[in-house]
Amino acid sequence: MKFQIEDVTVYFPYDHIYPEQYSYMTELKRTLDAKGHCLLEMPSGTGKTIALLSLITSYSLSKPQSPMKLIYCTRTVHEMEKTLAELKILHNYQIKHLGPQARILAIGLSSRKNLCVNPTVVAAENRDSVDAGCRKLTASWVRALAAENPDETTCEFFENYEKAASAAVLPPGVYTLQELRAFGKEKGWCPYFLARHMVQFANVVVYSYQYLLDPKVAGIISKEMQKESVVVFDEAHNIDNVCIEALSVSVRRQTLEGATRNLSRISQEIDRFKATDASLLRAEYNRLVEGLALRGNLPITDNWLSNPALPDDILKEAVPGNIRRAEHFLHVLRRLVQYLSSRLDTENVEKESPVGFVASLSNAGIHQKTLKFCYDRLHSLMLTLEITDTDEFLHIQTICDFATLVGTYGRGFSIIIEPFDERMPHIPDPVLQLSCHDASLAIKPVFDRFQSVVITSGTLSPIDLYPRLLNFHPVVSRSFTMSLTRDCICPMVLTRGSDQLPVSTKFDMRSDPGVVRNYGKLLLEMVSVVPDGIVCFFVSYSYMDGIINTWNDSGILKEIMQHKLVFIETQDVVETTLALDNYRRACDCGRGAVFFSVARGKVAEGIDFDRHYGRLVIMIGVPFQYTLSKILLARLEYLRDTFQIKEGDFLTFDALRQAAQCVGRVIRSKADYGMMIFADKRYSRHDKRSKLPNWILSHLQDANLNLSTDMALHIAREFLKKMAQPYDKTGSSDKKTLLSQEELEKLGDGSMHEMSY
Repeated sequence: MKFQIEDVTVYFPYDHIYPEQYSYMTELKRTLDAKGHCLLEMPSGTGKTIALLSLITSYSLSKPQSPMKLIYCTRTVHEMEKTLAELKILHNYQIKHLGPQARILAIGLSSRKNLCVNPTVVAAENRDSVDAGCRKLTASWVRALAAENPDETTCEFFENYEKAASAAVLPPGVYTLQELRAFGKEKGWCPYFLARHMVQFANVVVYSYQYLLDPKVAGIISKEMQKESVVVFDEAHNIDNVCIEALSVSVRRQTLEGATRNLSRISQEIDRFKATDASLLRAEYNRLVEGLALRGNLPITDNWLSNPALPDDILKEAVPGNIRRAEHFLHVLRRLVQYLSSRLDTENVEKESPVGFVASLSNAGIHQKTLKFCYDRLHSLMLTLEITDTDEFLHIQTICDFATLVGTYGRGFSIIIEPFDERMPHIPDPVLQLSCHDASLAIKPVFDRFQSVVITSGTLSPIDLYPRLLNFHPVVSRSFTMSLTRDCICPMVLTRGSDQLPVSTKFDMRSDPGVVRNYGKLLLEMVSVVPDGIVCFFVSYSYMDGIINTWNDSGILKEIMQHKLVFIETQDVVETTLALDNYRRACDCGRGAVFFSVARGKVAEGIDFDRHYGRLVIMIGVPFQYTLSKILLARLEYLRDTFQIKEGDFLTFDALRQAAQCVGRVIRSKADYGMMIFADKRYSRHDKRSKLPNWILSHLQDANLNLSTDMALHIAREFLKKMAQPYDKTGSSDKKTLLSQEELEKLGDGSMHEMSY
């Protein structure tokens, strides 16, 4: 359908639209007009992605004199492919209506592991090995050698891409990763470098959060992006954690041992070069005297990860004299590794600010300015020594990462040294962590640089906390509810078992046999009533293991398996994928299944249990973080002192966004239906419950706030009976939930707003 939102003609590829999609587009347009940033919470399963893509591409088409680029950030490759598939449908629809003028170039960009077509390189087991395999065939010095010696192997796809030069372009269209690979194979060009080159010309780029938020990657990939871009962070409820991880570094014993091996190898390489080609080392020294290692003129294949500090914080000056010579720099790194090793030999937990740490390092003869340049100096040295197997040098990279960040930032970070994991105190496992507490540091360059940043997800409640955590001022901040023809969501709060004993995963209650038995009885009762798939989320892997063992010993698990098969998420990705596939097969063939999973695990974040794959989600407990974690305590202290966010408020907000994320997996469209059971007496408290998203709260009736197992069972039976009745998908005349083009035009703006609030 085609409709107007003020002065913009929106092309929407479906015949009907939800009222909340229309409201969402209106708010999005307000943001683009104001050239500001926004926060939008939209329930899952209401077509958020297509609403975003339709409005932003239509907005760009309506203003041909100032074209806008869309940078769409997703968390996983699966989400990236889904977004590009939606965009392809939209693009075909726009071309049908507008002809060639609607043509755009849209590409997904991922790592070499997902885009490489060279069979020998892509066969490597992990991403770092694939990157190193690629460098071994494409680095400038390898190609120079191959030009003289035909026996040297290079990558034919990259060579063909280089030969094609300016002719190597992607014709307009929407390319998923699979289509990019197919196009590369057909032309004989390298799809990874082709995509990297085309990113700056594409109208829509879809890639991972890291490509914008992690300075090491953003410095290479995203530095060409123009200011007139709209950046969308989809499923952004955990964006603060992504920002913090981008600037945090952990150093363990294995890291230091690996770094020592790396330094010995670099030392051998330096001696070899001195004997064979000392002029290269001399040329590097002269370059460093003149200024920073010349990063801008590197061939694309030699470009390694960028500096881990943010662009504005990197000093634009010459490298200090004491690390210009390669052997002097190695000497400094050896001293640094030795110092870190001595700091790991501790029996007590230590916490220090970067300023204090740098001061104690300067007593060991390493100064702050030297630290700041460690990363760039290592990069320059690796290029001079023509090292291609970068995956072997990850340990020394980590040490230089750490040094550069410690030398650059004075506040917003802590250095925490722990001699062992508190949950396993008898196993020595010392770790030194440079932990970032301020999520706004990594995202600030994105807010400053781009015209509009859209942060959107199904769970952004309470929405007023995000501007404080990320330190920005949104021009629009809105939470939408779901317009439904029938109450297809049934949330319940279960506070006690059939024997009236309260249930909770509070630390002092979680191992109580009565609580464990009641949780087991709840699941047992539900599997006998609910058809098809049930997903059960626990607060942690250790709690899940413990409770399943107890159920197994008491025979509850055996009884559950008489009704449905049981599948369990583990920390192994391959095992979990297999378990998920078999779970789906069990649901498809009518046997029914239960999937045990963990909040904050992979399944809770990215897997949809739509239709019969998820008729009920049970959230056992409130998924708080491990509150004795030293890193978490340091972050809470920083949030309290800097942003005046109370510890309790942040912990509750964090636990409930995870819980909402888990239960939100069950509804993926309006035709779907499902029940959500929050099984913990703490959910009945208003201060906890009120932090759930609006679209869940609006369906949580007062009668369902304090249930026992038998009451929940009765409600489940009634709900499933009601859902089995036929219903009108478009809604009654007074409350339409699916609008055709005529209805959209008939409705005035006023009534449209009434419907969406």
